[in-house]
Order: sequence, then C-alpha cells, then structure tokens
Amino acid sequence: MAHKAGFVNILGSPNVGKSTLMNGLVGERLSIITSKKQTTRHRIMGIVNGDDFQIVYSDTPGVVNAGYKLHERMMKYVNTAISDADVFLFVTDPFEDEMNHENTLSKIQNSKAPVLVLINKIDLIDQERLIERVDYWSKKIPRAEILPISALHKMNLEYIINKVKEYLPESPAYFPKDELTDKPMRFFISEIIREKIFETYDQELPYSCEVEVVSYKEEESIIKIEANILVIRDSQKGIIIGHQGKKIKHVGIKARKDIEIFVDKHVHLELRVKVEKEWRNQDKSLDNYGY
Repeated sequence: MAHKAGFVNILGSPNVGKSTLMNGLVGERLSIITSKKQTTRHRIMGIVNGDDFQIVYSDTPGVVNAGYKLHERMMKYVNTAISDADVFLFVTDPFEDEMNHENTLSKIQNSKAPVLVLINKIDLIDQERLIERVDYWSKKIPRAEILPISALHKMNLEYIINKVKEYLPESPAYFPKDELTDKPMRFFISEIIREKIFETYDQELPYSCEVEVVSYKEEESIIKIEANILVIRDSQKGIIIGHQGKKIKHVGIKARKDIEIFVDKHVHLELRVKVEKEWRNQDKSLDNYGY
C-alpha cells in the first residue's frame, strides 16, 4: 500500500475554534485555548501517524489586520500555511457573517488544494441559521465541502480525519514517525503560562504580555523552570504581580499544575515580571521570542 503524507492547515478568523479543533484532531493538548481572541500567535504543528500515512496538522493565528510587527509575523505564519497546504481546514462559526480578511479568503478560494469549510459551534444555533451559513459558504467557496461540526464536543471529527486521509497525496513521511510536534518543550511551557495570563487578567493586558523561559533544568525527581513575563508598561508590572504577589502566585500555581500534566513530572516554577516597552514592534525582540 502506498504511503500518504501531507500538510493539513487550519485557518480562519480569531476565536472560531481552530485550536480546539487542532487538539481534537491530534488527540493531544498542543494549542492553548481561551475565550479571548488572538490567543494563538505561532504556527503549531501536530503530527498524527499511521502505518501508511502521516498527517501534519497546523494550527495558525487568527487572521488579523496588522497593527504591530508582531501581527505581521503572525500573518506570515498564515501565508506560509496557505502556500504549503495539501488540504485546507477553513474554520468559521455561525456568528461570523463575513471573514474579516478578504485577501486570505481570496487565496484559499484560488488555491488548488482541497478545502473543507468547517462551521464550528453548531451546538449553539438552530437549524435555520445553520442552513443559511451552509448556503453562504457554498457560494463563497463552491468547490469546498461544507461540514457542520462541534470541535468542543468532537462532533464529526472522525469524518474530518477520514476525509483528510482521502485527500492526502502519496508521499514519504515528513517527520520521524515517533514525533508529535515540531516545537521544543520550552515553547509549550511558555504557552501554558501565557494561557494562564489570558485566563487571569482582563481586557488588553494579556495581549501586551510575552513569556520567556530562561531556564529549564530536568533533575531526577523534579523539573526546575524559571520564566519571565514581559509587559510593555511599568504600570502593568504591578497588575501582573498583584497585591502582595497574589495574582502572579495564582498564575504560577495554575501553570505549574498544567505543566506537570504535560511533562508527567513534579515541577518547580519561578516567575518574574520584566518591562520591555517595545517588544511587539522590535524585530530583535520578536526574533528572540521565536516569531
């Protein structure tokens, strides 16, 4: 039997459920998930292997109009994912009347790669609204297959996986068969901490933050991790720390618990807060933080 392999890239607007879908398809929690938009900043690959196939899923940032150099880097991940896709999983939801980035939609429409348009969160709407959205997307991307799903409840994910296998081209594996992702451990540590920042703080503060893992030391019975939380203003440093350090302690406890599940080992986590005023707009800083 011929071996199949390919890149199956997940694209769409912010907060439509791309990361939940990615985690469900891979069967592992690789992408962080919060209720806030633009949580995902990187292109994160999750690799699913079988004897005769390898599916390389990519979770991508929500499509945005760039306001900072950080957004420009995020959109580069999206554009790369468009150019190398063997299959597109284009995610929308019933509450999105129109995709907010016409250029990206146009590139998907004009691509020759197969497209599955996934209308997510269908558990939240009635049949009439669903029929209307199916009709809308059928006209927008006529060659696509339109599929209602609930990524949260894993509805129709098995169908997506089988359909993806049909679409995959014949190819040797792109990665060793025992690999789950292309990202190093430090990346996932920083993402877990960043997720807890999004869950803990209100309004725009989480969007100003970056997490830098400065030390990761694995000992026999424990992993010792030191990380910096970067903010852009002095006033934000106090908010992150909180009265008598209660806020940052809360973030540290929540992050440590999830990191321990991820690494399957006891963890000692030490967090510090630093001010780096222009990190979102400086090429050197963005390079240092992996963008």
